[in-house]
Amino acid sequence: MRFLVRDRILGIGDDYWIEDDRGNKVFLVDGKAMRLRDTFELKDLRGRVLIDIRKKMFALRDTMVIERDGETLATIRRKRLSLLRNHYRVALADGSELDVSGRILDREFAVEYDGELLAVVSRRWLHIRETYGVDVVREDADPALLIAVAVCVIHLAEKERED
Repeated sequence: MRFLVRDRILGIGDDYWIEDDRGNKVFLVDGKAMRLRDTFELKDLRGRVLIDIRKKMFALRDTMVIERDGETLATIRRKRLSLLRNHYRVALADGSELDVSGRILDREFAVEYDGELLAVVSRRWLHIRETYGVDVVREDADPALLIAVAVCVIHLAEKERED
């Protein structure tokens, strides 16, 4: 499953569609403006909120939280010791972890679980400017969660670069 995401998605207060590889709208990212913290909602075609994404207010390191139906699905932080490449740890609610590594700001990175590839984020396949793809490689993976993870790590990396 491949999804196309526009980089403009990271503008708070803007809404952007995520399309499948045939150009069909699949998810809407609704950026919430006028909030004290960065907040996004990932919605389906009918407007139902599938995932809530928010920046954690009081944390020693920048942290984003992904929730579904009011329950925390994942917490995302940059790994402390990652000198050469960007590495983020995604702590899932069940106690397991996803590893996100690569060139986050260049939109070239992978999401792995226990050494197994779940998704690849890349601009390489695309000719459309300011767009990157999220290629979900495991059929049993949750595409909404993996897209939310991609949005979070890109957002955290952009904020870190600004600081």
